[in-house]
Amino acid sequence: MPNCALCCAGRSLKHVTATAASVPVANAPIHMSPVDWFRLAVPGLVWGTSFYFIAEGLEAFPAALITPMRVGFGFATLSLFPSARRAKMERADMRRVLLLGVIWMALPLSIFPFAEERVSSSVTGMLNGATPLFVAVVAAFLARRLPPKQQVFGVAVGFSGVLLIALASGGGGNDSWSGIGLIFIALVLYGFSLNVAVPLQQKYGGLPVLWRAQGIAFVLITPFAIPSLDEVHFAWGPFLAMVGLGVLGTALAFVVMANNAGRLGSTRASVSVYLVPVVSLLLGSLVRHESVAVLAIVGCGIAVLGAYLTNRARRAS
Repeated sequence: MPNCALCCAGRSLKHVTATAASVPVANAPIHMSPVDWFRLAVPGLVWGTSFYFIAEGLEAFPAALITPMRVGFGFATLSLFPSARRAKMERADMRRVLLLGVIWMALPLSIFPFAEERVSSSVTGMLNGATPLFVAVVAAFLARRLPPKQQVFGVAVGFSGVLLIALASGGGGNDSWSGIGLIFIALVLYGFSLNVAVPLQQKYGGLPVLWRAQGIAFVLITPFAIPSLDEVHFAWGPFLAMVGLGVLGTALAFVVMANNAGRLGSTRASVSVYLVPVVSLLLGSLVRHESVAVLAIVGCGIAVLGAYLTNRARRAS
C-alpha cells in the first residue's frame, strides 16, 4: 500500500471514474459473475501480501533499500499504462502531487520496513486495517467539525480494536512499542495523504496521480538508500518478493481497483480492502510461522468492523 497506501486505497480510488456516465449506482442491483468476484478480491489479496513481501525482503536487503526497490518497480510498471502518463497537470496541482510524493509514498512506505524490523508482518498488516479510521479523523480535523454520530461510533469501535492489537503486540519490550509507534506515524501520514489525493484523483484520475507521486518518491528516497548497498546479502527469494511488492502491490493492484470502481461501483470496489489484514495475518502466521496473540486477532476483527462502520457512515453522510 502497502502498501500499504495501501489499505484505504479503495476509499481514495472511489473517485477515479466518478465523471464517467457508466459508473454504476452504489446500491443498484448488478449481476456478479465469478470473474467479477475474483476481480473484486484481487486488490485486497495483493495488498494483503505486502507486509509478507517486506518481511521476506528484509532477509536479504536493508530496510533503507526496500522502499526504493518497491517504488521503482511500481513506477516502471505504471509507466507501461498510457493513461498514467497522458494527463497534464496544472502547476498548483503538481505542488500537491509533490506533497503526496512525500507524505503518501516516500515517508510511510519507508517507515514500514523499519517497523517490521521490530514487529511481525502480521501485526503490521492488522494495524493497517485501521487506515480508514485515520482518514476519517484527519478529514474531520481538516474540516474543523465533528463527524456524524454514526461515524464517531465507527471510529470509537475501530480504535478500541487498534488498542487491543497494540497491547497484545507490545510485549516484546521497547523495540516492539517503537515499531508500533512507527506504524501509527505512517497511518497518520496516510490519513493526510488520502484526503489530499481524493480531489486530485477526481480531477485527473487515480493512475496519473499515483504514477507522478511514485516518481517523486523514488527520486527523493533513492539517495538515502545508496549508503546501505554494502549491507545487501543478495538472494533470489527476497529479490522476487521485492519484484512482487512493486509490480503487484505498488502498481497493478491500483489498476485493478480503479477498473473495479468503474465496472462495479466505488462502494462495491472498496469492500476489497477489508481482506488486507486477514491475508496479512494468515501469511504471517501460517507461512512465516509468526506468533500472534489471540487478543490481537480479536482486536483486528474489531478494528476492521470499526473501519467498515466508519466508511458506511461516510457514504451515508
